[in-house]
Amino acid sequence: MQEIVEQLQSTIREAAAQHSPLCIRGGGSKDFYGGPLRGEPLHVSAYRGIIDYEPSELVMTARAGTPLAEIENTLRDRGQMLAFEPPHFGSHSTLGGCIAAGLSGPRRAYAGSVRDAVLGARLLDGKADDLRFGGQVMKNVAGFDVSRLLTGSMGTLGVILELSLKVLPLPVAEATLRFEHTAADAIALMNEWAGRPLPLSATAWHDGKLHVRLSGAAAAVSAAIKQFGGERVDDNAAQRYWHDIREQSTAFFTAAETLWRLSVKSTTLPLNLPGARLIEWNGALRWLATDADAAAVRAAAQFGGGHATLFRGGDKAVGVFHALPPALHAIERRLKRTFDPAGIFNPGRLYSDF
Repeated sequence: MQEIVEQLQSTIREAAAQHSPLCIRGGGSKDFYGGPLRGEPLHVSAYRGIIDYEPSELVMTARAGTPLAEIENTLRDRGQMLAFEPPHFGSHSTLGGCIAAGLSGPRRAYAGSVRDAVLGARLLDGKADDLRFGGQVMKNVAGFDVSRLLTGSMGTLGVILELSLKVLPLPVAEATLRFEHTAADAIALMNEWAGRPLPLSATAWHDGKLHVRLSGAAAAVSAAIKQFGGERVDDNAAQRYWHDIREQSTAFFTAAETLWRLSVKSTTLPLNLPGARLIEWNGALRWLATDADAAAVRAAAQFGGGHATLFRGGDKAVGVFHALPPALHAIERRLKRTFDPAGIFNPGRLYSDF
């Protein structure tokens, strides 16, 4: 494996010397996300394999090219999981791509985000220096938390080589309930439930139907079912439902030509925008399939206390990610110059000017 690292270092040094951009490629399952792909492909999927896994410590360390499915299967065999429930978007999804994209699934609002799970990382920067950050224990908080900074960076800071992640036990019991509600009533209910000691692990509203997943000890799930009421969904059908929400394979997602991802305050009322919508995370995540003007979508998201991302389709010339305030944008640019002084890694994937 060290030969692969040395080859990557050689390629990076040559590209930096020539100021030639590199497009970091793992499995390619998230090529649609972010700005246009630019530069010579730098394939990293060969650097793969689980390095260390100690179930009793709830920590796994693996190389970034390891298929995400392999990670999850290994954890499942030991009764554990990646609690942020990452979307794969294809069978070739890798651990490194999962972290670089920074996307979390239905469980995120209740078990934490992908960033919360990252404990440490090994990285090749724009000078081909081999850097290590963080550690392999959950109490490691020494120094600047660069390992978590890599989450959602879209590969603009360097080539992720290895990652140490916090894992959690699989729930003993799960059940999904279905209700019929308007979007406004569903948002109110989800926020009310979130403030109570209930074993919630996912919520999703679409087209007048609210699905609620309960996870935890069998007694807690059973008691919550009695409190909630609603219609119990068959366990196999429920598992498919949440899988399809995570992987965006439901009819709502597959029919969307232009899909926006809006992060807002969970209590925000339904936004006055045209198009079909699907709501997750107690109301904090709003998926919107619309041909509305980008400025209108972003203004609505900002009114709701958040931001909007052009997730799939549409005209990327409007900018995929919501523009940062000047002070934060300046910090992002300084980070980029520090880790990638020649500006060779994934130019334009995060913001058009770096």
